[in-house]
Amino acid sequence: MTPAIKALEKARVEFEVTSYEHDPRAPAYGEEAAHTLGLSTDEVFKTLMARLDADTLVVAIVPVSRQLDLKALARAAGARKASMATTDEAERATGYVVGGISPLGQKKRLATFIDDSCQSLDTVHVSGGRRGLELSLSPRDLIEQTRATVTSIAR
Repeated sequence: MTPAIKALEKARVEFEVTSYEHDPRAPAYGEEAAHTLGLSTDEVFKTLMARLDADTLVVAIVPVSRQLDLKALARAAGARKASMATTDEAERATGYVVGGISPLGQKKRLATFIDDSCQSLDTVHVSGGRRGLELSLSPRDLIEQTRATVTSIAR
């Protein structure tokens, strides 16, 4: 049971848990999840950590099929610039290990931004809080539970 699952259960959100055998040699965790579970890379979302103006950490959730547009994230957050957080910063802020960072149940509640492409989907898949564990839920529930700002942040 991960903090992400506990958070969804506490909120009484409908979701599904799927696990798979993680391959430590996999080059990209999100693509591995999509491929292994037979899902489109457009419906599997990766959770990324970014730093705004060199000091504020935020969460960015984008489809595995796309990349985070740091300039778009900075604009959406009202910052001058955005850069990727370090592995240490991401793990310390979330309480999760990189490759298993869930947008749910994080140690600290950070401002969260999710790519607006999620709105065209019935279900999104995000990390369940460890490598090899995916959660499936409605985009609306993900947005509500993370208090995310929905905006175009992927390219």
